[in-house]
Amino acid sequence: MRRGRGRRAGPPGHGDGAQEARVTERGEIVFGEARIKYQVVRSPRRRKTIELTVDAPGVVRVAAPVDTPAEQVEETVRRRAGWIIRHDGATTAYAPPRRFVSGESLPYLGRSVRLTVHPTDDARVAVRFHHWEFDVDVPRSLQGEERLEKVRAAFEAWYRDRAALKLPPRVKRISSLIGVQPKAVLIRDQRRRWASCAPDGTLRFNWRAVMAPPALLDYVIAHELAHLRVRGHTPEYWAVVAQAVPDYRIRRARLREVGPLLNI
Repeated sequence: MRRGRGRRAGPPGHGDGAQEARVTERGEIVFGEARIKYQVVRSPRRRKTIELTVDAPGVVRVAAPVDTPAEQVEETVRRRAGWIIRHDGATTAYAPPRRFVSGESLPYLGRSVRLTVHPTDDARVAVRFHHWEFDVDVPRSLQGEERLEKVRAAFEAWYRDRAALKLPPRVKRISSLIGVQPKAVLIRDQRRRWASCAPDGTLRFNWRAVMAPPALLDYVIAHELAHLRVRGHTPEYWAVVAQAVPDYRIRRARLREVGPLLNI
């Protein structure tokens, strides 16, 4: 399984109230490390709905009724940020650069977990998790790139352990819903996939998957388990996925939006 869908606008002059519409303001939001700039076009003929289109690379157009508050327009852009990024070749999103300092947050099971860093005289980095907080012991001797690499490696090891702990029980539960039995569940570093299913029934999961919200994690699991019954992504295959996650379309779209942000 590799790491929504909307429609693009026609040329200017087409659509609801285009002749009377005009750009009234411009805005910008931050989504991960992406900056999305947009133009607001208000039309007296548009009564209720807000419509987003990508007219050209870097040109996001928001058509809105004249009385729509700016806050509502911005919230709509935020909710559709993932869709905008997928359709706008000039905009990309990815996890912010990690510095691993106190106050920074890392994702785990869909939540942001704050870090508290403790400089120590120990020789190794130690990661502890309790009450939804990370306490990280970092040797004072580590500096610069070496520090980043060592702390990142310690967190990767922690996430791998958590994935090995959290995934098998969820796989077992969803297997019973779909009516299959995988041969094995393995945790791997799959940079381009969330998971994969081998012909012999072995499931391999990207350790980063445990960063996702549980609902999205269950979708990833169901996506792979369904391949034990149906190869390929046919209508029959998606019907099997729906046995475990009936709203798989919503979860799939959400995973595409937040996926680029799930990394260290």
